[in-house]
Amino acid sequence: MSVLRIVSTVHSCLRSACLLTAAGTLAALLTSAPANADDYDAALKDIQSTMGGVPGFVKQFPKAGLPGAWAEVKAIELSDKTALPPKVKSLISLAVAAQIPCSYCIWSDTEDAKRAGATEEEIQEAVAVSALTRHWSTIFNGMQVDFAQFKKEMGGE
Repeated sequence: MSVLRIVSTVHSCLRSACLLTAAGTLAALLTSAPANADDYDAALKDIQSTMGGVPGFVKQFPKAGLPGAWAEVKAIELSDKTALPPKVKSLISLAVAAQIPCSYCIWSDTEDAKRAGATEEEIQEAVAVSALTRHWSTIFNGMQVDFAQFKKEMGGE
């Protein structure tokens, strides 16, 4: 794997982690009006319909943020009509979860990846790639490698 690919993967993983971790907060900030009880009830009904039940943690999430957070998860993570297929999204999410680390996400993303057709080898490779990304990120940042020089040497600007 090239160092350029490693850096690209670091950026993607960090971006994904930020998006996943802040889903509810971002959704609440981006909506112009606070959610009302009808929006909350509709989100719960949609979660029930989509997932076959409403997990307990969903009811712990702030009511004002749930409709927006659910809409974001459904439109990006759960949709098969996005640029990335479900298996790839699950493997990315697993790789990020392994780095955070989040036991809940690791378990859930592994199960999602398997349901989406990921093999054990693909799951293992996704986690290994995330470890390589973390490794090289530590080196680049800890050694304070000059970013402009790095880009030049790696075929960029």
